[in-house]
Amino acid sequence: MSAPRPAAKIEIPRWIQLVGLPLVLLLAWAVVGAVRHAVFLFLVAVLVALLLNPLVRALTRLRIPRGFGVAMVFLAFLAAVAVAIVGLVAVVVDQGRSASDRIDAYVTEESGRTGDTGAEMDVDRLQAWLDDHRLGSIQIREQARDFVDNIDYERLSRTTLDYAEGAALGIFEFLFALVLILVVCIYMLLDMPKLQRALDRRFPPRPGAPSLLAQVESSVGGYVKGQVLVSLIIGTSAGLALWLLGTFGWLPAGFETYAILFGAWVAVTELIPYLGPWLGAIPPFIYGLVVDPISALWVALVFLAIHQIEGHVVVPNVMGSALRLHPLLVIFGLLAGAEIYGLPGIFVALPTLAAARAVWEYFSTRIELEPWDEEGTVPVEVEIEPPRAVADR
Repeated sequence: MSAPRPAAKIEIPRWIQLVGLPLVLLLAWAVVGAVRHAVFLFLVAVLVALLLNPLVRALTRLRIPRGFGVAMVFLAFLAAVAVAIVGLVAVVVDQGRSASDRIDAYVTEESGRTGDTGAEMDVDRLQAWLDDHRLGSIQIREQARDFVDNIDYERLSRTTLDYAEGAALGIFEFLFALVLILVVCIYMLLDMPKLQRALDRRFPPRPGAPSLLAQVESSVGGYVKGQVLVSLIIGTSAGLALWLLGTFGWLPAGFETYAILFGAWVAVTELIPYLGPWLGAIPPFIYGLVVDPISALWVALVFLAIHQIEGHVVVPNVMGSALRLHPLLVIFGLLAGAEIYGLPGIFVALPTLAAARAVWEYFSTRIELEPWDEEGTVPVEVEIEPPRAVADR
């Protein structure tokens, strides 16, 4: 039996390269910008379906009907997400309330011996340190005291309440969008075998190579698993470092209490490449600056060390084989995602690029561009006179 011949490549003419492809890109950008909310919801549903489809396929191999398998996977997925959200919200609310009480006491409660608040005493200590180190020209005592005394806590409470009402409305919109994503994702999972058969008939894989859908699933799943692992490693490292420094007294009291909260925040922000590590350091740095200004320096050094380990050890080993995208393309994808859909667009930009890379690799062996540097003579029209005209001459 003869081996199957490789499929003929599809050649894209030069006029399409010059005119058609730029027009298609501009049209796609305009459409995405006009209906970005619908595009974003469907894109998230596609990514979730690609992540869950291997689990559903594994259940079908156990002779479980696909519809029942989709229900089982979704229930397990929703249960895991609900447990994670409830646990995170509980920690944030509990430690956030404790931090709010501590900060309020720090700037409002006066000492019975001196009549100063904790913030005012720390400002005095910082001014004394500046005076002792020949930096007395920097006078911050009066400005800081005026700032603390002039804080309008009632207005601050009203502003916080307004933000809370806006957050409640945002949560309602988020839940509505989540329901739409789940419905679309369920339909995609139920029809995934039909989609795979249609793609294999139209674009058959090469002998021994996986299908297009399998390559996209592997690429997206590998990136997401690698990114989640990096977030867990960095978040755990940050929380553990702050807890140890607070326990041993190198950081002021309170850091060991909020270590879980800071570590969870670092793990979430780590999902944003490049910007995430710096965003994760902001809350503990500000807390250290408020509680003890000198401790903010130690917090900065801790996160600097963690970021060096992340950039030189964790990310190259964990994400090196998962993303395989040029840094400039990654930055452009993040900027485009932020421009189209803000912060949520940043989170889905890189999984989308990973899927696009898998599609490009699949079709790059089937499509070729007509070359522009063809060698040869240029045809020129030559008028040939009839024989009688030549004889008359």
